[in-house]
Amino acid sequence: MISEDFARLWMKLTKEWKSHLEEALAPSLTEGQLNVLELLQRYQPMKPSDLLQYLETTPAAITTLLDRMERGELIVRNRDESDRRIVWVTMTDKGEEEANRGVEIRSTYIQSSLDRISTHNQQLLVYLLGKVTNGTAEPISRSS
Repeated sequence: MISEDFARLWMKLTKEWKSHLEEALAPSLTEGQLNVLELLQRYQPMKPSDLLQYLETTPAAITTLLDRMERGELIVRNRDESDRRIVWVTMTDKGEEEANRGVEIRSTYIQSSLDRISTHNQQLLVYLLGKVTNGTAEPISRSS
């Protein structure tokens, strides 16, 4: 059955992805930390509660993750000057370097996987995954 084949291949792909990323990012970064750093690159400063809409986790788990990231000198947390109840999270220079390193590791890994298939099939794969994930996908670019 096609759904069983898809499930088996998807599980294999995600297991290999996670294993490779965790090994390549270690010891100074995890995949979860990379996700936070990428969000901060786009939207900083952010409140810890802002991260909830992007990360599938709980407020307690975000606090624990941010605690580890602060100990690793990847982020800093500062109280808002006008409202001390608000905490702002920003990236350190080390966090920026680690984010760039992590994105490069991930991009290289994905590209090496995609290089096994033609450019047309890469575009088709992205298109089809878009259809599967949310029912709407961008049209396939014919320019590449």
